[in-house]
Amino acid sequence: MTRIRIKGFKIFRDRHGKMRCYHRATRMKVDLAETPIGSAEFLVACERIAAATSARKELTPKAGTLGKLIEHYKETDHFRNLADATKRDYRACADYLAPIGQTPVHMLTTPLISGIHDKAARKLGWRRGNYVLTFMRQVFKFSRPHGLIDHNPAEGVIPKRRPRDAGYANRPWTVQEERIVLKSASPALRVALALMANTGLDPSDAIGLRRDAIFDTTIYGLRGKTGREIAVPVSQRLQSALTASPPHTAITVLASSNGKPWTYDGLASAFHRLKRKLEDAGEIANGLTMKGLRHTVATTLREAGKSERDIADLLGQSTTSMAGHYSRSANLAAKNRTTILALDEANEKRTNIVKPFKTSVKPNGIST
Repeated sequence: MTRIRIKGFKIFRDRHGKMRCYHRATRMKVDLAETPIGSAEFLVACERIAAATSARKELTPKAGTLGKLIEHYKETDHFRNLADATKRDYRACADYLAPIGQTPVHMLTTPLISGIHDKAARKLGWRRGNYVLTFMRQVFKFSRPHGLIDHNPAEGVIPKRRPRDAGYANRPWTVQEERIVLKSASPALRVALALMANTGLDPSDAIGLRRDAIFDTTIYGLRGKTGREIAVPVSQRLQSALTASPPHTAITVLASSNGKPWTYDGLASAFHRLKRKLEDAGEIANGLTMKGLRHTVATTLREAGKSERDIADLLGQSTTSMAGHYSRSANLAAKNRTTILALDEANEKRTNIVKPFKTSVKPNGIST
């Protein structure tokens, strides 16, 4: 078979024997099912991607433009020290703003930023629209001290309110949903979800958890988003899940099916595929997210009578009004041991009092 080579593109066969093709610079994929390798459609698709990349290079931001402010912000220590998930979201906001990157700084007025915010909310939804606004505020805030802009035109823009008919973002999981998902998940995905369900760790923190972070049956570390210390005792439920997990040699506690540390996108994709399969089968209701397990932990503990301060300490949350409650990890471990025991006992009660049954989903999305 003749081997096809296209400058700037990688054409290869993946580990499943399937042919793949993507643009090296942008990582944009070519759909070989729609445009078979060597066909005229394939060559046109590659040429279109290459042309778009060239056009993007020509739009390199000039000094004194919005695009240049964004570039400057990405080079600040503030951006570099953000959690990986936040960086990923901010980069998505930067990509959204790229088409207007040549807008001169003197034209960046509050009414203009408000209009950009309105358009983003209509196109991306109110939540993502607000995120674009937050990103612009950060860009302008860290540009002012360097004399790149003399004011923050995004400060006066009002964020969009949550629509009344908007669903519960990251809603807690029901007992049945947790049981069904864990039972249906692959071994590598199951232990990842079990870790989040029994500690309240954020997905990004869970996949980054190193083996040496567990010492004397306690998980020590820093929460990626806030940088606050966490000390979470390993419950019996979690220990059972870890013991039953597939063996691997990765430096992290969790690993994918190939034995390597999970990436966020890889874990999210694996969970999404399973969730879609279970939703289509009518076994779970719509709206489950991995971060919803963090909400499940908080909700379960509140129902068990634990205080908001206890829950916040376990989850690594902090507020200025509660700054006096900060303590070192060693002290947190002792304090959180009773909290994690309450979670373990509450989960045991929930499991025992609810009889297993197959979940069906009505047309309105409510499980019965």
